[in-house]
Amino acid sequence: MKGLWIPGSMPIELIFVEITALILFLVGNYYLKKAYGKGVPRFFQAVLFVLAAYTIFKFIIYPPIPSALLYTYMGLICLVVFLLISSTDSSWKEFQDPIIKTVEGRTPRFKSIRMGFLVVLPILTLYGTYNFVLPTFQEPIELRTVHPAPPASIPVHGKNMVLQKEKSPFRVNEKGDYDEQVQNKYRESNPWAKDAAPYLKYVREGGEIFFQYCHFCHGDNLNGRGMFAFAFNPIPANFTDPGTIAQLQETFVFWRVAKGGIGLPREGFPWASAMPPWEKHLTTDEIWKVIEFEYWHTGYYPRTWE
Repeated sequence: MKGLWIPGSMPIELIFVEITALILFLVGNYYLKKAYGKGVPRFFQAVLFVLAAYTIFKFIIYPPIPSALLYTYMGLICLVVFLLISSTDSSWKEFQDPIIKTVEGRTPRFKSIRMGFLVVLPILTLYGTYNFVLPTFQEPIELRTVHPAPPASIPVHGKNMVLQKEKSPFRVNEKGDYDEQVQNKYRESNPWAKDAAPYLKYVREGGEIFFQYCHFCHGDNLNGRGMFAFAFNPIPANFTDPGTIAQLQETFVFWRVAKGGIGLPREGFPWASAMPPWEKHLTTDEIWKVIEFEYWHTGYYPRTWE
């Protein structure tokens, strides 16, 4: 499921989906009270809210959320739900009521539910434990490739980009003409200077975008050691390593940034990246500017097709 998408950023999408789900729940509960005199019991409200949150995080939010982040979100959701249901004595008592009745088996119906739990839970626990410890050694189906070959062309924002023919529109000299060597000329210059050359202005804009979206994983120094880096396996790319962007064409980097981890071909999946497809959040020009900043900051120069 590709999920909902709002141009801009994932946090906006997340907030929108959560608020929509909450409004639908409140409206549904209101009509139940109006039609039947009572709404959904507190216990089932809590269960439904947690299940709805998991469904949204797991199947609706796009790009997919890494499992470590999903577990973090669900832990926070459970904490919030607990605080809400225990905020008043009456709410807490209402939440506990079906649990206590089931544990004590006060009626034949609750005794049946308790018996079901006593049978089903151990079976589920054994099944989950068995699957967790079961060895799953498999030979790789295909040869592993850290840097898989890019496709001949990719669709980006409704346009087809032929990677071997594309060039960065921001690697330009003072006259605004494309210049492969312009990066070397301004390697030690200040992009924030008032009289900065056009190329440096684009580097500065790319840096601003990088520190808004990318540094959380790739790090302040572009070394792959951002605050979220070690929540992923593999960890984010270290751009200061001469084995990464220094070995790649600029259009290859554009392809990887635009399409993210889910855009990798099959042979790249042993190193499948958790990076989202940034074409969903950034324009084509913004992606190019980020790439210009990455090369300028690290001092590496992109390889050419020749």
